Amino acid sequence: MKDPYQIVRRPLLTEKSDHLRESGNQYCFEVDRRANKLQIKKAVEELFQVKVRQVRVQNVQGKIKSMGRYSGKRADWKKAFVALREGEVIELFEGV
Repeated sequence: MKDPYQIVRRPLLTEKSDHLRESGNQYCFEVDRRANKLQIKKAVEELFQVKVRQVRVQNVQGKIKSMGRYSGKRADWKKAFVALREGEVIELFEGV
């Protein structure tokens, strides 16, 4: 799992992530479940050419959904909160 595009799946654009971006210079991403903090840090630095200060991860459990008498489960996934150093900005998120 060396490719940074396989580690960082997509950015998460929610109200909470907008607040974190504005107040604490933190960005949220959906990442591969097998990736660790060091791999996430290297992938973000390589993809966006920024310096990462801190990475926090959260394992999100998939919800159980039912439709009539049938039930299923959504997939589990991992969320990463990436804090950048002072003065660093990811241009992808600006103006969203």
